[in-house]
Amino acid sequence: MQQVLHRGAALMQHPEEALNASWDDLKLFLACAKFKSFRNAAEELGLTSTTLMRRIDRLEERIGCKLFLRDQSGLTLSDEGTAMIADVAHMERHAFNVFRRASRSSNDMSGTVRVAVTEGPGNFWVLPRLIDFQKTYRKITVDLRCAMEQADVARLESDIAIQFEPPTNPDLIVAKLGRLHIYPFVSREYANLYGLPASLAELPNHRIVKQNAPQVDDGAYARVLGLKSLEGIVGIKTNSSVGVLYAVERGAGIGFLPTVSIALGAPLVPVDLGVSHHADLWLTYHKEFRTSERHKIVVDWLKKIFDPKTHPCFRDEFIHPNTLVPMMTAAREGFGLSGYVAATPG
Repeated sequence: MQQVLHRGAALMQHPEEALNASWDDLKLFLACAKFKSFRNAAEELGLTSTTLMRRIDRLEERIGCKLFLRDQSGLTLSDEGTAMIADVAHMERHAFNVFRRASRSSNDMSGTVRVAVTEGPGNFWVLPRLIDFQKTYRKITVDLRCAMEQADVARLESDIAIQFEPPTNPDLIVAKLGRLHIYPFVSREYANLYGLPASLAELPNHRIVKQNAPQVDDGAYARVLGLKSLEGIVGIKTNSSVGVLYAVERGAGIGFLPTVSIALGAPLVPVDLGVSHHADLWLTYHKEFRTSERHKIVVDWLKKIFDPKTHPCFRDEFIHPNTLVPMMTAAREGFGLSGYVAATPG
């Protein structure tokens, strides 16, 4: 703290006041630097913009310098702010490590492990298998968060995360779990009523169910289909992968879904347009958890249930859905995508 707040001549103007700077205000400084906007940072933090600006003003007054240059385009770090941010981020990492050590200490074979995973794999792959895991490890509570927003493991938003992009933070351990292969599907009812497009040229005669969500490349649809725009083709947009599956099963149009969907029993028909897409799944956790027994158990279990050798749907090479079905018969384990959708009201 002293090293941070005494850097630069401006910071020496009020050394006693500077040393009393609130750690909470320093965390707000990091958030403002990340979002480059009081409004966006305030929304993320659950504060009003006025409150956030007032607290940054207070921090600047205490340390005796301006941290941000403010204009209509947003916030830009001043020279003093740039010099200070690395030290504050370092302080934050050490603070998080204190809480990680505390969370793994008491009884290391019992307690909670927080796992964040993208919505589709979380709901339809991890959750059903979590039931059997819990029968074996009764003293470990897995707090499963299924969402498309990426959890920041380094900032204690989760202990373990499965995401589409590998993090670059050197404090995190990263391992590739497997690959999701994305393919166009329709329901059997849709295929019977409207037929299947035989080529990309026929696609404008059909409707697409499109997912708009964090970790989903919004331009991938048009790029994979070789189109400049999807205008006039998209019938439904949703932020939910569960919603895409449900809409496709109910005959809303063509949806791009992981090939594992059909392998687990969803009554879908693949649409062979000569295109496919893929997204790698990355498992990440903080290196502080390497010595935590319950975290190691959960990490090993996650690696096992996504093992491409056992579950070919996660191999790097693409396997056509019709070929994948018999290969995945042993992996159904009594719960598939269609089991979920059948239980959905409507």
